[in-house]
Amino acid sequence: MARSVALVSEESAATLGLRPLTARSVLASALLGEDPPELPVSHLVALAGLFGVSPNGARVALSRMVGAGEAATDGDGRYRLAGHLLERRRRQEASLRAEGGPWDGTWHLVVVAAPASPPAHRSARRARLAAARLAEHRPGLWLRPANLALPEDVVGDPELVRWSAVPDADPVALAATLWDEDGWATRARLLLAALEDRPTDGPEDLAPGFALSAAVLRHLQADPLLPGPLVGPGWPGDALRAAYAVWDARYRAVLRTWGRTVACT
Repeated sequence: MARSVALVSEESAATLGLRPLTARSVLASALLGEDPPELPVSHLVALAGLFGVSPNGARVALSRMVGAGEAATDGDGRYRLAGHLLERRRRQEASLRAEGGPWDGTWHLVVVAAPASPPAHRSARRARLAAARLAEHRPGLWLRPANLALPEDVVGDPELVRWSAVPDADPVALAATLWDEDGWATRARLLLAALEDRPTDGPEDLAPGFALSAAVLRHLQADPLLPGPLVGPGWPGDALRAAYAVWDARYRAVLRTWGRTVACT
């Protein structure tokens, strides 16, 4: 079993929505943050060591990631993202850009029009629809404002029927029933405060910052990216993205400096 690493108190972790970091999550997050998403094995092993993961534990985790199709290596001493983690990286980048278009009041309406299918297939379809920031209004009926284009894996699915619709009900009230807007905004403000309170100045800050960065990125992927009229002027999404961009640039600078010291040893 992969070892979990506690970086903050249990109370703080629960408040901020931080999850325990396993060797796999450390290695995956490290690769997710790189452009291109690959690193030398020596760098990955040293980084895992900041979290108390032994070199052998890190190498075992990398081997398991390769076996699961989450990473790849050509035997050149470098590992790169693969499979669904590459797709996660795409979603992560889209969440940081938050590129919503204008909204004319219409909604995407997606209906599952397929015969009974195995549970794994249904689960995968639900995950794709949720990743497209659609919300399930009724079993098999998914909605969202049409300020975002639907991704190809939804548009091209023959089991899904799509319409454009305008709800008769108040769209603000409808959105509030589909997404936990207050819950998302509350946690976003907590993470925003944590970014302001937890600067990154040296290598000793890398491990605590790593957990915070992962929590922010995960939370931004849960932002429904609703049009402004549906959430009002106090929505903290843009503020969290702006603060994270500044914080992450500083974090990456410290990480690069630390990485150069690793390369020289």
